[in-house]
Amino acid sequence: MPIPTFQKLMLPLLAFADDGNEHTLREAVAHLADQFGLAEAERNELLASGQTIIYNRVAWARTYMSKAGLLETVRRGIFRITDVGAGVLRENPPAIDNAFLLRFPSFVEFREAAGNRRDEGGAAVAPPLVGEETPEEALERAYLGIRETLAQDLLDRVKAGTPEFFEKLVVELLVKMGYGGSRADAGEYVTHVDSKVVLIDGATLSRLMLDFDLGVSTVANYAVKRIDSDYFEEE
Repeated sequence: MPIPTFQKLMLPLLAFADDGNEHTLREAVAHLADQFGLAEAERNELLASGQTIIYNRVAWARTYMSKAGLLETVRRGIFRITDVGAGVLRENPPAIDNAFLLRFPSFVEFREAAGNRRDEGGAAVAPPLVGEETPEEALERAYLGIRETLAQDLLDRVKAGTPEFFEKLVVELLVKMGYGGSRADAGEYVTHVDSKVVLIDGATLSRLMLDFDLGVSTVANYAVKRIDSDYFEEE
């Protein structure tokens, strides 16, 4: 079955912690993967960051419920249910999602702080509640969308160029890829290249141009960071 969204994982995660014991996130991930019958391939499916999707989604489910006061971190990497969380389970809700968590002032405060945006009148704008993606997934989807659009624009520009321009582009791309230290070296490489060289299509060409910064320029960089737990460990 498809990997559940982080909001669909909230109630099962809270129920998992209802034994009152302390748990690690990896224990929760393993339990929920079993509960939802995820195949091995789904358990190992990765985000671009290298983190598995199921781990990322369980982690965000835990974070959001912790902000609402339903779960708490007792020490590094360990969490447990709170009295508030146990009370929520006694209500037997059909689901827990972002809209449900708005019942709790600490979650409202968290959303308002996370939004940190203003409308034209200067009022704070909170993040929408309808999204099913984790922040990393939304960022990755946006990045891939921008990249795909840019790759197509690059390919259109290349197709509109002259044969002489294309030859120059290939030589400069080879230089960027490390085949020769100059255009002359790369040009010499092209004339002596093995006849068994693999041809590439336009999509691969535009991807290589993006990967090696040929014909494009960087306008912004976004670094995704996490808490360095080791920093906060007292010796």
